[in-house]
Amino acid sequence: MSHLDIASMEGRQVWDSRGRPTIEVEIRLSNGAVGRAIAPAGASTGAGEALDLRDGGAAFGGYGVSEAMAGLRNEIIPVLIGLPADQQELVDGTLEALDGTPQLSRLGGNALIATSLAIAHAAAAGRDEPLWSYFAMGDAPLIPVPEIQIFGGGAHAAGAMDLQDFMVVPFGASSFREALEWVAEIYLAAGDLVARRGASVGVADEGGYWPVFDSNEQALDALLTSIEKAGFDPETQVGMSIDVAANQFFRDGSYILKAEGRALSTEEWYDQVAGWVRSYPIAMIEDPFTEDDHTSHQKFTVEFKDRTQIVGDDLLVTNRVNVETAIADGSCTALLCKPNQAGTLTRTKNAFDAAKAAGLGTIVSARSGESEDTTIAHLSVGWASGQFKVGSFTRSERMAKWNEMLRIEESLGARAKYAGGSVLGRN
Repeated sequence: MSHLDIASMEGRQVWDSRGRPTIEVEIRLSNGAVGRAIAPAGASTGAGEALDLRDGGAAFGGYGVSEAMAGLRNEIIPVLIGLPADQQELVDGTLEALDGTPQLSRLGGNALIATSLAIAHAAAAGRDEPLWSYFAMGDAPLIPVPEIQIFGGGAHAAGAMDLQDFMVVPFGASSFREALEWVAEIYLAAGDLVARRGASVGVADEGGYWPVFDSNEQALDALLTSIEKAGFDPETQVGMSIDVAANQFFRDGSYILKAEGRALSTEEWYDQVAGWVRSYPIAMIEDPFTEDDHTSHQKFTVEFKDRTQIVGDDLLVTNRVNVETAIADGSCTALLCKPNQAGTLTRTKNAFDAAKAAGLGTIVSARSGESEDTTIAHLSVGWASGQFKVGSFTRSERMAKWNEMLRIEESLGARAKYAGGSVLGRN
């Protein structure tokens, strides 16, 4: 047995940031190295992403993972024992073949992604190598620009606002450390603004303020004001970013704006979103239309690709075929890369590489249901994604990832290169 072969595995039920069950996998190699990882879960999901296996029924609101845990114990672990952890494609291919379904629904994407990521952790530990370095495979690392939520809406805040995320992008900072310091000031300014207006309801799933405004424009105005009140220029230092998550409020052929009591046709909605991009310093916009409306995405990309980054999340679901289709028809300019959407690290890398080879932006992203797991911070640096989306600037499942990026940047010393505005075409 090689010193990097899988000697033992175990799975355990742990809890995510919503207090729901999820899966942690721990792997021990023959040389004693250990790796572990936890599966996240999304609330706003695309139709083609890998499917978690949940128990249904009354317990835990139907979110139990006992079936997925049984599959892990009875099928996954016996097959993986003895395989080499440093051959990720072999291990992931074995997992995918064992499951046998396109969306990994038989054994569950939650069980498979936790296993796949734990394999990488174990292999890096077995080589006594930082995880980001293991992912880099000798290529130059890159410290990404963070995209950080200030206000939460949509599926992350019970639909209190139609748009899902109102975020800031500190592309003008000189380092990740400075970028977080800038966001800390903006977050404080936003909290003061919401409190003075009496608009605060609570905290959204990803840690941002959960306000109630009379319109989406009021939320955009508040975000812009928060950036400026904190002393930053939205054109050259800290841009605005919105995750529309249009799937969440498209019903029966119309976009239903609950916050404003309006229903818009596709053409009216296009004009609405286009008006926002023209009126505000929006550096990034994600899923502006439903995932199956390729026509609107194409038109929008042609019209605004030189003004803002157009990000595909539900549109692409970290799927290589979808990415290649989007490249061919020009329906976005960036991939939001979520490992649990793909279901294995290899599938994730295939989608990521296709996007990067075609010149699309690449944003490694967390999910709304998260944990203390920091794998994606290392993934972003090692794969040189250039951009990193985790959520807001509060709650430990978010801060764990921001803080891990600080540690990575510090460990790189003079080799640490902050991506900056280049990833947005700003310099």
